[in-house]
Amino acid sequence: MARSLPSSTRAAGGALVRLVALAAPLGVWLAAAGQTFAHGDLAPVEPSIWSFLVDWSFQPLLQVPLLLAAILYLGGARRVAREHPASPVPRRRVVAFIAGLAAIEIALQSGIEAYDTTLFSVHMIQHVLLTLVAAPLLVLGAPVTLLLRVAGHDQRRRYVLPVLHGRIVRLLTHPVVAWLLFSAVMWGTHFSPLFDASLEDPLVHDLEHLLYLSSALLFWWPAIGSDPAPWRMAHPARILYLFLQMPQNTFLALAIFSAGAPLYPHYATVARTWGPSVLADQQGAGAIMWVAGDLVFLAAMLGVVLAWMQDEERRESRRAAQVAAARAAIRARELELAERLAREGQAGSGAER
Repeated sequence: MARSLPSSTRAAGGALVRLVALAAPLGVWLAAAGQTFAHGDLAPVEPSIWSFLVDWSFQPLLQVPLLLAAILYLGGARRVAREHPASPVPRRRVVAFIAGLAAIEIALQSGIEAYDTTLFSVHMIQHVLLTLVAAPLLVLGAPVTLLLRVAGHDQRRRYVLPVLHGRIVRLLTHPVVAWLLFSAVMWGTHFSPLFDASLEDPLVHDLEHLLYLSSALLFWWPAIGSDPAPWRMAHPARILYLFLQMPQNTFLALAIFSAGAPLYPHYATVARTWGPSVLADQQGAGAIMWVAGDLVFLAAMLGVVLAWMQDEERRESRRAAQVAAARAAIRARELELAERLAREGQAGSGAER
């Protein structure tokens, strides 16, 4: 006789069906919109603030994953709030995660994307949004913690925890590996044929963006993340971790800024009669990386310092509470002993009489 499915399984299946029903027509609309708003083959015209605001491209391969990520995260947060009203997902995490998705959307679908192969400075803004804005915001959203809270015991034991404790994750999330990987990606892409190839081939361009975002997520996770990880760093080590990354970002920015000739042939061959020269545009890109990087890393280090102070305050409060409890226990034992001695003294005096 067939066994009926558990109510939780039926509910999950129903939610999945509703999600697919919502995403399917949306995907069709986005596919049509992508054809309507595509601008990659148009001759570049001089941009304006208005064009950066309204010239959006709706690519289904990006829009659908971002939309699904937002729906799943918000749905998970709502479920946690419903099942655990005393400990819901902190609002700051929800805001950070959605803001991270919005940063990816702005970087890859707005007017910034329309001119990333025309102006190096605009392309640099795109990379800053992916690596220094979107990635840390997504990490601050603690999506792994949310997944662990939403998943059932069997799902955590069979799927989630084995992945988190697997060799690949342990290797990639090791602070030294993550730090070196992020640095290697930044230097390797900017000073190799890959960068210029990404400007000529849309597929390589998309893969480059994926490489930037994934390496940045691995870098920021041990530094500012609240999610459980195979490797945990103390707050002083986190500050050093971030501090050491700042000068290498600055050196890379200065290498781009001080180059005496265009680094990427593509930008030198773009036919445009407006805007800065190729070399001035390249210097602007280096300046953007320099200033934005220093500001973000300084802000991150300040955030770690504040978190360290709050952690020390919590520890001090726990120690004070433990000391107070120990003193109360000692006073209770002293009082009990005094009462027992008094009773024994009264019993002895009565026997003498």
